[in-house]
Amino acid sequence: MPQLCRHNRFTAECPICSKGTVLDSSRAPPRRSSSPSRTAKGRNTASRAFQGPHASAGPYSDEQGSYEVRLERVPGGLRLASWTAGAIRRAAPVLAAEDLPSLFQSAAEKDVLEHGSDLLAAAGAPLAAGDGHGASPGRAGELREELRVETLDGGRVRVARWLLRPGRGWQLQEAPVMLPAARYAEALRRASGRPAA
Repeated sequence: MPQLCRHNRFTAECPICSKGTVLDSSRAPPRRSSSPSRTAKGRNTASRAFQGPHASAGPYSDEQGSYEVRLERVPGGLRLASWTAGAIRRAAPVLAAEDLPSLFQSAAEKDVLEHGSDLLAAAGAPLAAGDGHGASPGRAGELREELRVETLDGGRVRVARWLLRPGRGWQLQEAPVMLPAARYAEALRRASGRPAA
């Protein structure tokens, strides 16, 4: 039984109510590709390996398995992420403290870092000169956030974002870090006990 819309027309004949639905007569039918369809089993759900210039450190291992930490240039800044088998892990990057300067040196040699970036100098300073913790404050919409460089047990360093959620306090974001190079440089300078530029 046909239904009347709020414009007092049959819904299928109303140019307003049928727009964008299967009842829209001006809508082109979806095109089918000529390639064979893939089944859900054959679909590759893992992200592809990064193809651009990057620097890496590792391999490391933890309770989730073996991984490497990569620094790569992305639109708007740099991404520091843990990778396993060609896919990004949903975890804050953790690497050996002695690998941090060589990671940024390798990134500079491979043109991952912009020319004139003070990030290389900030990464070369030993973290032990300060208390091993440094933060670069910022905003994520309405929330305060910080990029933190933190020394962990076993000579490891975690580079991660923390969000200040109202009523819950600071929360670690278990995700890759994507921020401008200046934020990394500020956090590294503060972690080595040097004043921010």
